[in-house]
Amino acid sequence: HVQLVESGGGSVQAGGSLRLSCAASGHTYNYNFMGWFRQAPGKEREGVAAISTDGGSTHYADSVKGRFTISQDIAKRTLYLQMNSLKPEDTAMYYCAADRYNYRLAGLYNYWGQGTQVTVS
Repeated sequence: HVQLVESGGGSVQAGGSLRLSCAASGHTYNYNFMGWFRQAPGKEREGVAAISTDGGSTHYADSVKGRFTISQDIAKRTLYLQMNSLKPEDTAMYYCAADRYNYRLAGLYNYWGQGTQVTVS
């Protein structure tokens, strides 16, 4: 089993930046791919960014390309999402996810964190 814990959310003004972190623990050999997802009230969950743990590939939603960057520290078992030029429409609960398979931005991942709230005003 894999446990994921997000942190780094908060409130920020439009144009500002935040960096989200996702710490993994447990049987971390059970996954090869990780992603960030978000869900705003009344909206469906959407994939934001994804990465392979070998660092070979990244994927971004069109809505965040050029503003968000996904990265990882393998030694620390931590996934990051650097969010710049934030917009009010980026307001959502942000979740990290992990899986053995490369689901990219599809919400089919097996392991999920509890989420961290990002509010942009």
